[in-house]
Amino acid sequence: MNREPFAEGELYHVYNHGVDEKNIFVDEYDSLRFLESLIFFNTEESLGGIYLSSLSDGNEIASSKPHKKLVNIVSYCLNPNHFHLLLEQISEKGISEYMQRVGGGYTMYFNNKYKRKGSLFRGTFKSTWVNSNEYLLYLSAYINLNYRVHKIPEAIISVVRSSWQEYTGVPKINVCKKDIISQQFKDQKEYEDYAKDALPIMLERKILEKELKYMTID
Repeated sequence: MNREPFAEGELYHVYNHGVDEKNIFVDEYDSLRFLESLIFFNTEESLGGIYLSSLSDGNEIASSKPHKKLVNIVSYCLNPNHFHLLLEQISEKGISEYMQRVGGGYTMYFNNKYKRKGSLFRGTFKSTWVNSNEYLLYLSAYINLNYRVHKIPEAIISVVRSSWQEYTGVPKINVCKKDIISQQFKDQKEYEDYAKDALPIMLERKILEKELKYMTID
């Protein structure tokens, strides 16, 4: 779908794929680097072109001084060839500025690492407006469990990074502003049950989408 005219205080599902369905995360460090970028570039401050030297060397998530954010990250999933983000815009033009920084910075890193040129992503990112609370809850589960929706093979599951652990366990890092979701459930277990109960529906919809994609009209 086309990008929305983003509004402050509204939530959006933001996503993109690698060009020609190629992987955008080849190893664990790549997905860590992207996750670092999600944190590092989430500021109204101008960062210039310092991304190459400012992010960590892969052992820890980069930290920064307190600052005014462009967006709140509600949930995320980084799969080998695409990503999903659930974002709340909290600054004027926040999502557009944020995604330009993240996409541009990560592409520079990836191209430098793998000695390639050109676009990494399939055009500009796509987005949909979250227009109801029912959709919000479903979408949070869909993104948190997206690697299971796509049945990522065990051999490459280590590349995947998801906010699922932030919602259901004891995470190593905290990236998300979870209260908009978590306050609607009595505890982590209730949310975990909700998400897992929704997973079969997600899988059915994924199958239907693939079937419709290849249908032809006589």
